[in-house]
Amino acid sequence: MRECIDNYINYISTIRNYSDYTEKNYQIDLDNYEDYIKKHRLNFKTINYDNIIKYNKYLKEELKLSASSLSRHLSTLRSFYNYLLSENIITSNPFNLISSPKKASKLPNYMKYSEFEEMINSCDETVLGIRNRCLLEVLLSTGARIGELINIELDDIDLSNKEIKVLGKGNKERIVFLNNHAVESIKNYLNNSRSELLGNKKSNKLFINHIGGNLTTRGVRTILDNIITKSSLSIKVTPHMFRHTFATMLLNEGCDLKSVQELLGHVNMSTTQIYTHVTGEYIKNIYLHSHPRSKNTSK
Repeated sequence: MRECIDNYINYISTIRNYSDYTEKNYQIDLDNYEDYIKKHRLNFKTINYDNIIKYNKYLKEELKLSASSLSRHLSTLRSFYNYLLSENIITSNPFNLISSPKKASKLPNYMKYSEFEEMINSCDETVLGIRNRCLLEVLLSTGARIGELINIELDDIDLSNKEIKVLGKGNKERIVFLNNHAVESIKNYLNNSRSELLGNKKSNKLFINHIGGNLTTRGVRTILDNIITKSSLSIKVTPHMFRHTFATMLLNEGCDLKSVQELLGHVNMSTTQIYTHVTGEYIKNIYLHSHPRSKNTSK
């Protein structure tokens, strides 16, 4: 089984181009599964519905997995067995017999505009500071996924039209847009930072790391952590949080949901609709702080 797991992890890394984060989670899920298979003396190639039900119970009652983690875990195994099926190692996928638990609705985290400004102000005028400011501006201006961001090439950028072409999920191209701050920040980065970071190396990628290589997803997370450390903020910021903030800001300013869906590159409207709950809370707070009968009154 170990060889099959190793081959699968290599497959999702090199062929499917999954992120480091996803690859790590899949590895953890499969390691847990392998331990369970060995402990209960099961053959992973002939596992059946009853075995899966017991394993599902083990995940919930012994490992105490939440509905979200359990759903991801089962999704990992379903994908793993689909791979085994494609390699003719098994003849059917037993994990197709069980559905994942319904995940609790969780509102996306987003930052306040003042918090974004604090991050921008913490970037100095060094080559790294100029790059970091550019990174922040492009993230918030475009709402791009982290994988889309690090794969932006110079040829994808059209500063005159304030546009960038990105390659999203399923290798689908879309156009994202740049505000004036982002345009100026990109110009400053290209003129005063990128070539110095690149040194003697060659790359067509927009974002370069501190040793002249292409920036990675892990590198972006490290940059954001360092920016937060330098600032006076005490929040946890992730790359995807910029995407949530992008969508929330647009909806709060009156942008229609269909347009936000297109800008985010969501295939289904249902994926975008979660932001209506966020903006609903925003509107409620505005109401509670604005309506004269909603304010606290002294007796």
